[in-house]
Amino acid sequence: MSRSFLFLLGSSRPDGNTELPARAAAGHLPPGTEQRWVRLAERPLPDFSHVRHADGPRAAPVGEEADLLDATLAATDVVIASPLYWYTLSAEAKRYLDHWSGWLRLPGRDFKAAMAGRTLWGVTAMAGDAGTAGPLVGALHHTAAYMGMRFGGVLLGNGTRPGDVLADTGALERAGTFFAREAPLARFPQAAEAPAR
Repeated sequence: MSRSFLFLLGSSRPDGNTELPARAAAGHLPPGTEQRWVRLAERPLPDFSHVRHADGPRAAPVGEEADLLDATLAATDVVIASPLYWYTLSAEAKRYLDHWSGWLRLPGRDFKAAMAGRTLWGVTAMAGDAGTAGPLVGALHHTAAYMGMRFGGVLLGNGTRPGDVLADTGALERAGTFFAREAPLARFPQAAEAPAR
């Protein structure tokens, strides 16, 4: 099956320190690999309303939400490119993932089964120690584990002022092979620690 990448840019700033390594990594994909880039700040989703226990089926999404649902289902690889904001995902990226909760309950879409086996990746830029990105990495890993997806990890870059990440030669070097790695099936830590029966 040929790969199709959906890049979801969660920064409020175009060409920011998160987008630059994401584009560098995408530049190393095999020629002809399908790529779709969506700047979430320009395609705003409404705040997510949790209606899990409401009567009746969830209404079908419309507008931007419907388009993002279709784009997500069309991708073999979903890349969340979000700056590290307060140690986790940006509001735009988190809102997109919040809508997955609603898509799980759409009649006839079977979103969870459709996403199983696909790959979730992350790209982030931060200032300081890589350990501070732990909550962001954990959120993406656990999302992949819940959905039965593979998790390719998070490409970390360091930078504060616009363009600073271009001086992070380690991040740019990792970008060269980031999407070439085989992504393992994500598992919750407790599942990995459980004894075999």
